[in-house]
Amino acid sequence: MQKYLSLLLMACFAALAATAQPRIITGTVRDAATNALLPKVVVRVKGGSPSAITDAKGAFRLQVPAGPVRLQALYSGYNMQELLVNDGATEAHFRLQPAMLLQEREIAQQRKARLVHDMAMHSAPGVAIAYAERRMAPPPPAFNTEDYSPVNENDFHAVTDQPLSTFSADVDRASYSNVRRFLNSGQLPPADAVRVEEMINYFDYQYAAPRGKDPVAIYTDMAVCPWNPAHQLVRIGLKGRTVTADKIPPSNLVFLVDVSGSMEAPNKLPLVKHALKTLVQQLRPADRVAIVVYAGAAGLVLPATSGSEKTTILDALDKLQAGGSTAGGAGIQLAYKTAAENFLRNGNNRVILATDGDFNVGASSDGELQRMIEQERERGIFLSVLGFGMGNYKDNKLELLADKGNGNYAYIDNFEEARRTFVTEFGGTLFTIAKDVKLQVEFNPKFVQAYRLVGYENRLLQNEDFNNDRKDAGDMGAGHTVTALYEIIPAGARPNAVNWVDPLKYQQKSVISQDSHEVLTVKLRYKQPADNHSQLITQVLSYRQQDMAQAPADFRMCAAVAAFGQLLRNSAYKGQASYDQVLALARGAKGGDPEGYRSEFIQLVKKAALLQL
Repeated sequence: MQKYLSLLLMACFAALAATAQPRIITGTVRDAATNALLPKVVVRVKGGSPSAITDAKGAFRLQVPAGPVRLQALYSGYNMQELLVNDGATEAHFRLQPAMLLQEREIAQQRKARLVHDMAMHSAPGVAIAYAERRMAPPPPAFNTEDYSPVNENDFHAVTDQPLSTFSADVDRASYSNVRRFLNSGQLPPADAVRVEEMINYFDYQYAAPRGKDPVAIYTDMAVCPWNPAHQLVRIGLKGRTVTADKIPPSNLVFLVDVSGSMEAPNKLPLVKHALKTLVQQLRPADRVAIVVYAGAAGLVLPATSGSEKTTILDALDKLQAGGSTAGGAGIQLAYKTAAENFLRNGNNRVILATDGDFNVGASSDGELQRMIEQERERGIFLSVLGFGMGNYKDNKLELLADKGNGNYAYIDNFEEARRTFVTEFGGTLFTIAKDVKLQVEFNPKFVQAYRLVGYENRLLQNEDFNNDRKDAGDMGAGHTVTALYEIIPAGARPNAVNWVDPLKYQQKSVISQDSHEVLTVKLRYKQPADNHSQLITQVLSYRQQDMAQAPADFRMCAAVAAFGQLLRNSAYKGQASYDQVLALARGAKGGDPEGYRSEFIQLVKKAALLQL
């Protein structure tokens, strides 16, 4: 009997020992919004030990004690997640929620409550939505993978060495509204997010419309440079022909909407819907709209539908929901295929892409996307890009796509910006009046010792590109204005005003007469939208001495915005610029300001000044 009792005890001890053996738990950690696998996430038993770290593929392997255990996953920018792993289980899979999304959901609930109140006070829902969105901007994200191309500021060039300056026109204004988003959320923008020319071109300037056969007119002016009174500031303005809505050709539009998990936030897909709905309200029966979406895969949500069937189009937009990864390349391919199937020979054929730019599945390299878009551009299908959101915003990729697609690029940070893009400037957004617009400026050494182009760093061209009709350049829409500023060092200034290269030995003397008062000559080339050969326009600027205080209001506003951009960038060329100087210039140039954009600029300058303290 004692023998059997001993055997039973030994069996019990063996069973207890077996159950007490530690076990291995394997699993993965993913982003709940994008489904992306997350590397370097700490996975631990609750209490702190033992722990493991996920590898490059988001996988982990952790030895844990026997019995039920609670595992925790911790990652910067995400909320901690806790999972109960039952006795005998060998796998655990985490889906971490970005902290930003939870914050934005709270903001969305607050906005919704305000909208209910505001819509009771205002007769127009659009007014209530815009009012509520302006009252409270979303908070800065808890993590940041935003991406911007580097901006290497233009230097001064000696006219005797480089008398020509050549660049592509740029009507984009995404940088300004993106900078506004940062400042309204209590942050200074990254330096590379500040493209000075896009900030300048955000504002409307009262240039006269062209009167002749050319669709673009050139205007020039000069005054003392406000941030360096020893220098002059030259303004070159372009104005595109205005086309009334009834004269705009029919449009074949494809809305290409990113519905991946990264678009879930209130300032992304919900704002996309509001933006596109404002455009739908402007459509005519002759216009057609199709809707393509992409996430883990791409799909056609709505075939080409007449603009008269607004309810059908709006219902399709309302049903869009975010989720999955981002097959951006596949989405663009399907959108272009849809546009080609409904091509209007004498119409406006355009894909309108709405995304945060976070392509991570499929044809996502810049080279692949660029070649695809360039091929479709040659067929007459253009691409406009609308950027949304924060935290993972890919500004560099979206700017490239719009540039190569002969379209414009806008960042939509609130409903008011959507209204401006698709209501106030409907024609300019959708109807191109001139493509491949290039400028070349020749400076006269009699008046100009050196010059620098303010902004346009990523729009510079080789001098030889100006007469090359195969070289792509910027495009102008109906009624668009383009403004460029040059800071010039007058002839006769101290010789070491800039870092000179050695003088050239074989250069001929200037052919300009000493009696000439020409400071510079502006040459502009453009193509009609359906042509492959360019037309040439020229304009001469004669010397004049003018204090900035006596310059036209639009010129003073340009100078204020340029100085502000250089301050935000902490530019090496900001000279004596200050926030007080910017405010003084902008206040004096505000004028009637019917849309309130200049008043808003003044408030942004005040915010930036406080953030610099």
